[in-house]
Order: sequence, then structure tokens, then C-alpha cells
Amino acid sequence: MKWLDYLFNNTESVAHIALLFALVISIGVLLGKIKIAGISLGVTFVLFTGIIAGHIGFTAPIPILTFVQDFGLILFVFCIGLQVGPGFFESFRKGGVTLNMLSTVTILLNILVMFGCYYLFFDTSNPHNLPMMVGTLFGAVTNTPGLGAANEALVSVFPNEATRPMIASGYACAYPLGVLGIIGATIAVRYICKINLEKEDKQLAEAEAENPHAKPHQMYLKVRNSFIVGRTLKQISEFLNREMVCTRMLQNGTIIIPNQETIFNLEDEVLIVCAEGDYEAIQAFIGPEIEAQWKEEPQAQPLISRRLIVTNPSINGKTLGRLNLSSIYGVNVTRITRQGIDLFATRDHRFQIGDRIMVVGPEDNVNRVSSLVGNSTRHLDAPNIATIFIGIVVGIIFGSIPISLPNMPVPLKLGIAGGPLIISILIGRFGYKFKLVSYTTTSANMMLREIGLVLFLACVGIKAGAHFWDTVVQGDGLKYVYTGFIITIIPILIIGTIARMKYKFNYFTIMGMLAGTYTDPPALAYANQISSREAASIGYSTVYPLTMFLRIFTAQLIVLFFCG
Repeated sequence: MKWLDYLFNNTESVAHIALLFALVISIGVLLGKIKIAGISLGVTFVLFTGIIAGHIGFTAPIPILTFVQDFGLILFVFCIGLQVGPGFFESFRKGGVTLNMLSTVTILLNILVMFGCYYLFFDTSNPHNLPMMVGTLFGAVTNTPGLGAANEALVSVFPNEATRPMIASGYACAYPLGVLGIIGATIAVRYICKINLEKEDKQLAEAEAENPHAKPHQMYLKVRNSFIVGRTLKQISEFLNREMVCTRMLQNGTIIIPNQETIFNLEDEVLIVCAEGDYEAIQAFIGPEIEAQWKEEPQAQPLISRRLIVTNPSINGKTLGRLNLSSIYGVNVTRITRQGIDLFATRDHRFQIGDRIMVVGPEDNVNRVSSLVGNSTRHLDAPNIATIFIGIVVGIIFGSIPISLPNMPVPLKLGIAGGPLIISILIGRFGYKFKLVSYTTTSANMMLREIGLVLFLACVGIKAGAHFWDTVVQGDGLKYVYTGFIITIIPILIIGTIARMKYKFNYFTIMGMLAGTYTDPPALAYANQISSREAASIGYSTVYPLTMFLRIFTAQLIVLFFCG
């Protein structure tokens, strides 16, 4: 049985190291699926499994653990950036500004409450206590990337690893009650503000019915306005100043596919696709809506509708108007779907790899457009590895640039967490300008992200396990638990009440916003469970990109400014 003893105890063996990670991660993931009152800790349980492994001496050489930990963190935050990048800047549009402002204030309150707890309950002369409270902060807000960023920034403040605080212990103490506290405090806001869930759901239904934001509307119209006679479709669209697509036209008894230069005549019949909110104005300008007789008649040149997928990298970032599909290819794009959301096909729409477009036209022309946009799911299945690693290279270089600030013990660096995060957000949004395709399927992004996360958590847990008993059980572990709970609930109670009382947000939107601010999927799952609408998910996705950036960035600022 010497081989078995060698496998489990020879820390220099590659087989031992691989076995260590495999056991810690698999056991942690399986235990993380156990639900208590419908709530589970998910992959974060890998951290606790790693702590147990480290505590019993089942470990690996520190340099290897450090490398795997940092590489996992880089992979994790980079994939997060690619995911949130396309929607990062759009989240500041009307409606999202206030939610992001409330989210930002919540983050600042979390930090202020953390400092308050530090000065009230801890010995401020001990240089390890504030870093441990930083770990507690990110456990309380259930934000693992923030823990990674703070841990990485500590290297600059505590160069000697032997004296470096194991802030993952504070994170582990605060995390479980953080998950429960977010949901509990959100429920408390409901009773503080005397909110009726059925009434909130009904208001959402009424708002959706009254506010059809750019839902596609299709109608057949007869041209009766003499002003537009002799004018082209392009001139009419510009005069109306409303986006519309004329997909078919009955002119002189012949059905045609109009393009931008098609001239309108009296009594022409046209099939118009426009935003639901614009259809009345367009109808009043062109002519009355009719029940067209020709839409069911057989065509001399058959017209087909086909959904195509944009997979050609050369199309990435180009606008619909620039492609001139109607004038060159004789087809019209009537609808675009991105990540399950229907978008109206405006000339200014900028294509991204993975967009699904509805094309109407003669079959031969549609086939040509199919070749133009790619329409190959095989290309989507292949990850864009080059873009990922080019982004990581640029991100690491960018994160390593020292920025000297007054009163700073060491130059500020974004590090291996902040640098790749910012670069990946920019690539996700503007990568097409540099011929970089940032598209990955949802499953591929999640796989890379989760692998990076579990590797990071496993390493942090294993390294923290050796000191966990002294730090937590015989140290200030209980303080980390209750101060973490305070950090969790106080900002939610304050901001949740303000969002309702002052800004009159729907309760489900507030739940989503708070879940996004704490980057807590269990809280979002709870919100979706009690509501039949998408308000919670919209609130979550609106604040999530900025929140993730601020959590990582503030983690490093706190460590570099105050922990030195």
C-alpha cells in the first residue's frame, strides 16, 4: 500500500496535486448543491472544503497553490468582463441611472459599515484586523471576485507571505449569513414599506401593457397620402424620423421587395414592420390599415422568411444600414434577437456575433445573405481562444502599470484582477473595432468562469486551512460572523426603503437591484420565485456590470489605501 501513501502524502507529486484539486472541487461542488430552506451555497462550498483539506494537512506546495489561485482568478474575472461588457455602458441609459446610483451608494454603505464595525469591535493597533475585516466585507456581500482582488492587493502591502493575513477566513465566516441576510433584509423592506405583492405584480402587468418598448408591430397599409407620392422609401423614413422596415409592396399588381430607392405611388399596398409605439403615427402618415388580399396569394417568385445567425467575424460591429441588405441583396431584416430579446431592426443596429436575424426575400437572395452573415452554428461552438488570451495579456500589462498617488505607501496597481476585468469589458463592448470576436456561447463562458472560480476558491481554502483554527475558532471568528451580518443588512434596509419611498420603484425591481448589488444569485432566484414578471431579472442585470467592477476596484483601493 506504499503507492497509496505516496499518492496522498507526497506533496511534490503531480498526481497528488491533481488528486487534491479534484477531491476538493468535486466534494465542494456536490455539497454546495444541498439546499436548506431552498437556499444553497453553490460553488462557494469549495472554499470550505479547501479549508478542511488544508486544516488536516492535505495540501500542495505554496508556489503551485499561488499560481493556480492567481490564474483561476484571472480566468474568472476576464470571463465576467466578457459577459457584462456588451451591456456595461447601456446600463446607464434612462431608467438605469437611478438604479446604478442606488447600487453604488449601497456599495459605499457596505464599506462605511465595515469601517464602523472595525473601529467599534476590533483592536485597531493590530495591522491584521483591518485586512481580515475586508475579507469579512466581501463574504458579507457574497462577492468572490472582490475577495480575489483584495487578496491580490495584499501582496503589495504584505510582501512576506508568512505574515500576510488569511482574509479568506473572514470571508468564510461571513458568507453563510450573508446569503441568508440578503434575502431576510429584502423581506424586511417589504414589511417596512407595507408592500402588497399582488398589487406590485398587477402594476407591472399594467405598465407592460401601456409601455410597449420597441416591440415589433406588423401591418398592411394602403398609400393614400399624396405628399409621399414620387418619394423614395428612404426619404419617407427620414421625414417620419421613425424607424420602420417595408418588407413587401404590391405595386401595379406585382409583389416586390422594396429597397431604399423604391418610389411610392398612390394606392400601393405595403407591409410595414415598426415599433409598436410608432405604428399609429406611421399609419396616419402613409394611409389606412387594410386586410391585404395578396398576402396569401402564391408568388411568381416565392418569398421566404428565414432566421439566420451572425457568425462571420467580418460582420461583427457593422451596422445594418452599412450592409445595405435591401438595396444590394434585395432582402429585408425584420427582426433581430440577441440573448432571447427581440430587437427592432433599425439601420443603426450594430451586429454582434451570435445575433439571430429574421430575413425576408426571394430564396436565392436569402441564401446569399446567409453566406454573408455566416449562419454556421459550428463557428459559434468553437471558442475564440485567441481573443481570450490576447485580452489576458493586455489586461495583465494594464494591471501592472504603477500609479503613484499622494499618501500611498505603495503605487496603486489594478493588478491581475482589475486589469483583466477592465480590458475584458472594453473588448466585450468595442472589440469589433480591433477585429476581435469576443463572442462565446453562454455555456462556454460559464464553463471557463466556473473553472477559474473553483480553482481560485480551492487554493484560497487550502492555504487558509492551516491557520483557520487559530484565526477563527480560537480568534475572532464569532466577531466576523456578527459584524458580517451587520454589513449585509444595514445598507439593504436603508437603500431598499429609499428606493421604495423616494423613487417609487416596484418592489420586484428593488429585489433584483439589491440581488445584483450583492451579486447574489440565490436572492435573485428567490425574487423570481415570488414574481411572475421579469422586473427582478431586469433590475439585477441593470446594476450587475457596474457593481462587479466597483466591488473589485474598491477591494483594491481599501487594501492599498488603508491596510498599509
